[in-house]
Amino acid sequence: MSNVVSVNEQVIERAKKIRVILMDVDGVMSDGKIVYDSNGVEIKHFDAHDGLGIKLAKLAGLKTGVISARESETIRKRAAELGMDFLYLGSFKKLDAFHKLQKKLNLPPENFCFIGDDLPDIPVLREVGLAIAVGNATEMTRNNVHYTTRNSGGSGAVREAIELILDAQEIRLPAIEKLWKEG
Repeated sequence: MSNVVSVNEQVIERAKKIRVILMDVDGVMSDGKIVYDSNGVEIKHFDAHDGLGIKLAKLAGLKTGVISARESETIRKRAAELGMDFLYLGSFKKLDAFHKLQKKLNLPPENFCFIGDDLPDIPVLREVGLAIAVGNATEMTRNNVHYTTRNSGGSGAVREAIELILDAQEIRLPAIEKLWKEG
């Protein structure tokens, strides 16, 4: 079933223009907790549903990427595993990273979606065509977006956002069919 029916028409129109889906990691792709084991190795919990959503976006022909303030080998590994197209780590000034990518791709802001949860994400959220906050984002973040997911970060919010875009563009079912055929 499509979740587009619960979304206002302005959000649907914005979602139709998206070509690149970017996201933060801590609090968006993960639950926001930063855990270290006894050897100092970082541990993050990622949601498998979000991962499949990112794969569906790619099968539908959309580009995906991460802009994170943190430099993390764990993030590098997860992004590679999902075949994400763009990875900007250690970018506290996320807007600079966004502008660099925008220039590289030569696309207008309305072709980008950004999914965020906290204060460092707001400058990018204010600039992109479709700004999405996860359900447990800070109030200030939620006040600077076009849509807030029902799901929390690390618990299916990325998948929800991607399905909204795929449904608005009427490309979710073809992506699912590709997934079933190609595996």
